Amino acid sequence: MKFTDGYWQMRPGVTARHAVSVTDAVVTDDRVTLYAPVTRVTHRGDTLNSPLLTVECWSPAEGVIGVRLTHHGGRLPRRPEFALTPGGGSGHAKVVREGSTIELVSGELSLRTDTEAPWQLDFTAGGHTLTSLGRRGAGFATDAEERHFMLAQLSLGVGESVYGLGERFTPFVKNGQTVDIWQADGGTNSEQAYKNVPFHLTSRGYGVFVNHPGLVSYEVGSETVGRVQFSVEDQSLEFFVIHGPGPREILARYTALTGRPALPPAWSFGLWLSTSFTTSYDETTVNRFVQGMADAEIPLSVFHFDCFWMREYQWSDFVWDPDVFPDPEGMIARLKERGLRVCVWLNPYIAQKSRLFAEGMAGGHLLKKPDGDVWQWDRWQPGMALVDFTSPAARDWYAGKLRVLLDQGVDCFKTDFGERVPVDVAWHDGSDPERMHNYYTQLYNETVFELLRRERGEGEAVVFARSATAGGQRLPVHWGGDCESTFEAMAESLRGGLSLGLSGFGFWSHDIGGFEGTPTPAVFKRWVQFGLLSSHSRLHGSKSYRVPWDYGDEAVAVTRSFTRLKHRLMPYLYRAALQARDFGTPVMRAMVLAFPDDPACHPLDRQYMLGDDLLVAPVFTEDGTVDYYVPEGTWTQVLTGERIQGPGWRRETHGFDTLPLLARPDAVIPFGAVDGSPEYDWADGVTLRVYAPGDGDSEVVVPVPAPDGSGDAAVFTVRRTAADVVVETGGALPWRVLLVGAAPTGDGVADPLGALYTCPAGTGRLTARWA
Repeated sequence: MKFTDGYWQMRPGVTARHAVSVTDAVVTDDRVTLYAPVTRVTHRGDTLNSPLLTVECWSPAEGVIGVRLTHHGGRLPRRPEFALTPGGGSGHAKVVREGSTIELVSGELSLRTDTEAPWQLDFTAGGHTLTSLGRRGAGFATDAEERHFMLAQLSLGVGESVYGLGERFTPFVKNGQTVDIWQADGGTNSEQAYKNVPFHLTSRGYGVFVNHPGLVSYEVGSETVGRVQFSVEDQSLEFFVIHGPGPREILARYTALTGRPALPPAWSFGLWLSTSFTTSYDETTVNRFVQGMADAEIPLSVFHFDCFWMREYQWSDFVWDPDVFPDPEGMIARLKERGLRVCVWLNPYIAQKSRLFAEGMAGGHLLKKPDGDVWQWDRWQPGMALVDFTSPAARDWYAGKLRVLLDQGVDCFKTDFGERVPVDVAWHDGSDPERMHNYYTQLYNETVFELLRRERGEGEAVVFARSATAGGQRLPVHWGGDCESTFEAMAESLRGGLSLGLSGFGFWSHDIGGFEGTPTPAVFKRWVQFGLLSSHSRLHGSKSYRVPWDYGDEAVAVTRSFTRLKHRLMPYLYRAALQARDFGTPVMRAMVLAFPDDPACHPLDRQYMLGDDLLVAPVFTEDGTVDYYVPEGTWTQVLTGERIQGPGWRRETHGFDTLPLLARPDAVIPFGAVDGSPEYDWADGVTLRVYAPGDGDSEVVVPVPAPDGSGDAAVFTVRRTAADVVVETGGALPWRVLLVGAAPTGDGVADPLGALYTCPAGTGRLTARWA
């Protein structure tokens, strides 16, 4: 929200007051409370009839410093609040006071102020200032409607770029943008977002989390061009500055505070196929789709039933339409006999015609207006009401309806919607409606995810969620929402996913082929490549099917090839998934996350790193032309073996069987032996693709995880010199080594990509020579 009219004036009706100095400071061993007047105090009379800001500073975890700005402190606490997990216990922070200078130190991060100087809070690390709350940096404003806003402005350095703030489809670098953290169902081609997260990080080595679940309004270099301003309509504003120094470390500390994702089951990484939304379908259609995929030799892992598995006008009642699916239990059993998991669509809304409306109303499970009536409207579903998830009884009631579906054999749920939440309502637990608007999705997805965890077991729970806020990363997976079926929408989807990854979310997907409209064969095939080199992969549309044969024989071949490639990459992808679970590092990584010291990577949003070692540059053109950037070193095209030297930009033209998929210099990438499913023993017959070392010798440790995430099924140590490669492992299973780009020597055999060496079971060591 903008308060000023240019540099000198305020907007009509706006009055702003800012901290100008520190008149008193209360210091303990690990906490500082500053008292800051908003007018200059030269004598006792200046202390009268003027506000005094209270500024509390502390550290909840090493490398993290919290600041709370308060005008009037008498306001009672409001629900909901983000669930935070402070770490490190006591002793990680200290306060040092020397004369008029006060410094709060937490790890390498420090907050410093001088009580005898004009107002200034500096955040420093490594002897450098990261950002500051300087002149007009902390204060409050009121407008013509007598609304009260707390605001803070953190300085931006020259060339500093800002990222994150949720899954945003606007330009990837947020500088120059106004961003409102407010859930909305706006599609992927607007400034609105389904997943709003009041957290940003910058290229200067720090991130900022605003601890407010409601509307947070950002001006990212868009009101004062050298500052990031954030404001809330409240009497208090709390935020945390999180030091890196790199973006991976920032995300690790941020997700330690707000939560890290659960590990999705291995089967969820396979290909999902949907009925699509308003298309005509029944069990015959489903069987035709499933058999068609089998006939085309395209492995399928999950079949998804979208909205019309239920009767029209009755969403949601969680009852299969008997005219279309007369035997749901039998149908699900037959799908499972084919090795498929089953997902069904749901949302948190109850239409008036639904059998659950009267039941929910009688039980007090539906959201009410202040006068006690059930809140309703006619958008989406006639007479629609919302489940009030602030009520434990409502959560149990809703989960009980889903439990019936699990008993029928359903494995997981697509938790759609959750954004259009009214504010003229009264929540069961007394939550503040403005704060609950964004947070509603968290309660909704928690209710469903925790049911799956209880009923299906730890490690088997997965949802396909559209809406989220801070902390939602704990409940994977999320998908990008409603996009058009164009190259432009494909690019904006990737942009949103990379932004979400830099907001702490580890797993992300999108509608392959686009949702609205029908893609051209070229768009479909290129989106298939992108979708199957994503964390999770789903074919889904609105008014048209997304079965590959509808887009030509070549589309079938592309879908088959890239699905099988993804299955062979499972030991590599699951290692990336474990990094998301353990450290908060997303599986799909913006180039700035992987290469923060390369300025050329900072704005890139049309390519990404998939895990540590694979660079993916999707093709967004009809003729197959793609421009992409290669960081320093000798990279290798995974699909062809071509070596590519960086740093520098490349322009290539690709047929539909390839795209830029590059292995990082010095990479050793495990490829599984099975391409027909994501579920198998990844260590049995694994092939290590070993790429030539860069400058000098190198050693890489390559763990191959167990499919249940419980540990490593095998661990390989690969030592490379310019002359040879030595691989050692304690595993008893057979394994292979492919020296990419080398001719075979000794026991090696020729492979299209290099020299292949097979190691029988029990072989713990192999030596091969480059040639």
